[in-house]
Amino acid sequence: MGVDGLIIAVEVDSAAGLPAFDIVGLPDTAVRESKERVRTAIRNSGIQLRQEKVTINLAPAGIRKDSPGLDLPIAVGLLAAYGVVPADCLQTSFFAAELSLEGECRPVRGILPMVIAAREKGLTSVFVARGNANEALLVEGVTVYVIDCLHEVVQFCNGQESLTPAVPSMEEAAPVLRDDFADVQGQFQAKRALEIAAAGGHNLLMIGVPGSGKTMLARRLSSILPRLSREEALEVTKIYSIAGLLPQGGGLVQERPFRSPHHTTSMVAMIGGGSVPRPGEVTLAHHGVLFLDELPEFSKATLEVLRQPLEDRAVTISRIHATLTFPSSMILICAMNPCPCGYYGDESGGRSCECSPSEIRRYTRKISGPLLDRIDIHIRVPRVAYQELASKRRAEDSATIRGRVERARQRQLARLQPYGRFCNAQMNHTILRETCQLTGEAQSLLEMAFRRMSLSARSYDRIIKVARTIADLENPEDGAEAAAALGPQHIAEAIGLRSDIGLAVE
Repeated sequence: MGVDGLIIAVEVDSAAGLPAFDIVGLPDTAVRESKERVRTAIRNSGIQLRQEKVTINLAPAGIRKDSPGLDLPIAVGLLAAYGVVPADCLQTSFFAAELSLEGECRPVRGILPMVIAAREKGLTSVFVARGNANEALLVEGVTVYVIDCLHEVVQFCNGQESLTPAVPSMEEAAPVLRDDFADVQGQFQAKRALEIAAAGGHNLLMIGVPGSGKTMLARRLSSILPRLSREEALEVTKIYSIAGLLPQGGGLVQERPFRSPHHTTSMVAMIGGGSVPRPGEVTLAHHGVLFLDELPEFSKATLEVLRQPLEDRAVTISRIHATLTFPSSMILICAMNPCPCGYYGDESGGRSCECSPSEIRRYTRKISGPLLDRIDIHIRVPRVAYQELASKRRAEDSATIRGRVERARQRQLARLQPYGRFCNAQMNHTILRETCQLTGEAQSLLEMAFRRMSLSARSYDRIIKVARTIADLENPEDGAEAAAALGPQHIAEAIGLRSDIGLAVE
């Protein structure tokens, strides 16, 4: 249910009467079809059952059941009702696996939140398919047993065969080829803006001509983000388990997500949904990056649904059967050309824009003011000069930048932990007033910018948040000045990182 597990109790009654096999408790098609898989799997496991009237209830009855993982508990419950296995051994056990017609156990998605819920309910023995073992082992306090077929469960429950508790696989992970900022020549302002975005969790929009490096820069943002804590890694793993995106036999997700949906992505795919709501792109990017390339090519409806997740860092989806809330604490990175042809304002490239003013307005009209207002940093990405491309000098690498970002995040955590926040982008107006003091000069500069640029109250707060992050990146190692007042140099840079967008959408 959403990103949390829900324990289903499988109740089985076998009684004399006309042979029948009924499943009640709001099963969907996949669960209703399980009766054919279960009966065939039991027969092919060498077990013959009497022809009786069988009723199976899935409790709680008011919630729709849609997981083929109910195959195994239905089979075990049926065998217990016929006395093939003792019911006593099932009292503290949790089962989840899909069954083949031969009785083999297949992995299912969503095992991690299921096992967490099982532990909270007091179940201590977990029986899962081999492909789900590493995922189930992430939960402490339960004993995980790997089962390959239904026959093994019968033998174990009857004491005829012993199962060894599973242990984490020690296989070496394949080396990951990472994009590094050392490969980026030039683009110093853009790299500075991305460092600030990573340090404070700020959203960012890049505007530039084709080939200026916007996509290349965005794809390297993950390499400078702080490493996932175990709590964050468990949250991300739960989401990817539910979505069925964990690799076969995969365990804990170690890397921050980077999602880059195509511009034809629908509103439901972006935000999540379905008859039984599933996580969308904004949730799959939780604790990571959501990158929207060619921003104006997305449909207006798809872009507008981003407003609530960007503001609330969560999205609530209501359907007939349930109302679910999915987390969406992410960094939004957007890239776009300044006009349909891509060369508006490109004075150094030798190509002039061929678009009419009406075409430019039509191109940028999908990006509404309220959406822009929720993006903290707006920058232009200019064409790279030949001298920078041909230079043999190696640029600063991602490891060095990540070190500064992690130190800045530590200062933010120390300052914001009492408020239940961990980065500057998550501050609300109350927290901002208590933790971000401005000097007199900085206040005067911000007032002048507020009047001249006709800023909104949201823009006012976001400029101060970005300035706070800039100050965190500059503070000394000991953190003695972590709460020092923001100076005019911090406010000036924050204003400069927000004003360029007006040139592209005027």
